[in-house]
Amino acid sequence: MSEVDAIIGSWYQAVGGQTFEVVAIDEGCIEIQYFEGEVEEIEADSWREMLLTLIEPPEDCTGVYDNIESDDLGYSDLAARPENWTGVVAVVESDQ
Repeated sequence: MSEVDAIIGSWYQAVGGQTFEVVAIDEGCIEIQYFEGEVEEIEADSWREMLLTLIEPPEDCTGVYDNIESDDLGYSDLAARPENWTGVVAVVESDQ
């Protein structure tokens, strides 16, 4: 029996290796989405019968998308590390 609570946004691994995320909880049903994209609804009673482990989210979030390249995600290392980190601070300080 599962002692792991269903939490929206959390990832789990079932016995057998399938990983999934809880995407909704409604009226005694838990909606999950497998890493590959398939969505399934599980009754709360069935959830308690499953052998589950709470896991970290996968590093590669593109599992549900076919043929996506990391370049297609709309961000880059350069966008995350601007050359001038003080730009915003300088603007704020100049307004004071």
